[in-house]
Amino acid sequence: MKSRQNYIAIKVWIPLLLLFLGLHAHAAQVAGTVTDLSGPLLAKKTDGTIKVLSQKSLVEQGDLLVTEKETYARIKFLDNSEVTLRPGTQFRIDNFSFEQDKPQNDNALFSLLKGGLRAVSGAVGKRSRERAALNTPAATIGIRGTIYVAEYIPPVSSDVAAWGRSAIAAASADLPDYWHALHGGMIMSDAASGDPLPEILPARPGLDALLAQNIGPPVTNGRAPGLYVQVLDGMIHLTNSGGSQNFNAGQFGYTPSFKQPPVIVPSNPGMQFSPPPVFSLSSTASGGAGAGGKAGADIDCEVR
Repeated sequence: MKSRQNYIAIKVWIPLLLLFLGLHAHAAQVAGTVTDLSGPLLAKKTDGTIKVLSQKSLVEQGDLLVTEKETYARIKFLDNSEVTLRPGTQFRIDNFSFEQDKPQNDNALFSLLKGGLRAVSGAVGKRSRERAALNTPAATIGIRGTIYVAEYIPPVSSDVAAWGRSAIAAASADLPDYWHALHGGMIMSDAASGDPLPEILPARPGLDALLAQNIGPPVTNGRAPGLYVQVLDGMIHLTNSGGSQNFNAGQFGYTPSFKQPPVIVPSNPGMQFSPPPVFSLSSTASGGAGAGGKAGADIDCEVR
């Protein structure tokens, strides 16, 4: 009888123990909190479920955060870093861990898939720079204890197709005979989305250089697709397969794709970041924006 009672007790306690451990593991994945919000904010969880977040909601490692058309959202992470998302943004928390007394376990790895954000470094970005980064389809942003703005505009198939047609009109007279035999172009794919991009000119020696002299990249809403950055304070480091470039306070940068090196641009290329006045952005940002003498004047960023 006693053996049977022990067996029943084990059957009851083991599921409860597993449930407790599961809840504990789930709680350990918390990365930060939504501190300011001006509209709908969605989180796609690692199990595929969708959750509507509100102010004071917790965000977790693996969450894909999506802001709606009119939504600004500020997230404060456990290491006191902050990310403010602008409308129409997709941002993923890839790997985040922070313990005050265990810097060897630091991680702050994120992905900006679309849209824009303003980031303020926290403890991880200051003491473990090699383990703090923002990945985008065009380049990886290495953090150097800083405040910066990043915007990624993905290619739009219709824009790329139009670019292909204008390229043909602008450069066909100078193209070699073998290209005219392939006037339909070749179907290539966009590395960021995997979608086919029709009417791209075939890759041939010298052809890319020729087109670069005749026309520019496709334009979306007045700006070409790609990654745009502005440093308000400190420094960031952009790296992709085309090369790398440091950007200091007051500088703007751009790269159109992962295969083309990042470059410094002389003035604001059209970046805007205007969260609602109710967002109490940190006082550090105010000093950072003025650090380079240009940032405050070149970007529409309200600091209260």
